[in-house]
Amino acid sequence: MPSSPKGIQPRFYRNLMGQGRFKSFVVGYKDSDLWLGVDAESYSPLMPEFARECLVELRKSLEAYIVRYPEFATSFCPVRCQPDAPPVAKSMCNAAHKANTGPMAAVAGAFSEFIAKAIDSEFGVHEIVAENGGDLFLKIESDLVLSVYAGASALSGKVGLKIPAALSPLGVCTSAGTVGPSASFGQADAVVVAAADTATADAFATAIGNRVQTSEDIEQALKIFDSNLPMKSLLIICDDKMGVKGEIELSLLR
Repeated sequence: MPSSPKGIQPRFYRNLMGQGRFKSFVVGYKDSDLWLGVDAESYSPLMPEFARECLVELRKSLEAYIVRYPEFATSFCPVRCQPDAPPVAKSMCNAAHKANTGPMAAVAGAFSEFIAKAIDSEFGVHEIVAENGGDLFLKIESDLVLSVYAGASALSGKVGLKIPAALSPLGVCTSAGTVGPSASFGQADAVVVAAADTATADAFATAIGNRVQTSEDIEQALKIFDSNLPMKSLLIICDDKMGVKGEIELSLLR
């Protein structure tokens, strides 16, 4: 794979992603860095450049919007979406209102889905996975097991989510207070949310992650799932404890 853009932390977990199932490539622009995997039958050598062009266009449209409305980038609460907002900003605003977060809590998930769908529309793929800092959009035709990286937790890499193809397309996003550069007010090793909309999954992962300071908070945080129908599954790992709700099965990994 190509090296990550300057300023991006090495994402070593990608070395194990999609082995044998997907033809993969990485695209980057500024501090955005996405891994994309496509089934071998659908892959085209034109995809990497097309994906990068999509990424650049998304970044520029969002940055221009933020120049006009700086609060969009700084608020930790939902903000009103302006009439001239580009589609990616509208997606982020909608997700933020559902999860009661700032719009930027949904940016990685939104980018994953927008770029994957653009590739699918242009090339007509059977399967595609787009990963952006642990936030994934999935379009799959057979079940897929996702390993959950949870930092220093004893459960890290030992638990997976078995994603049914019937739920595809699907967003699966991870927030962590102990891993990665993203802002989090919590101390969970991993909060993983699955939802039909990837931006929404991203926003909820952040919102729930903010509530988990210790493993004693897991039970209370899981209750958020019951009143939020956009979520299809919720997994929380903190230290050596875990809680899960929803319709996606856990898989124990070797």
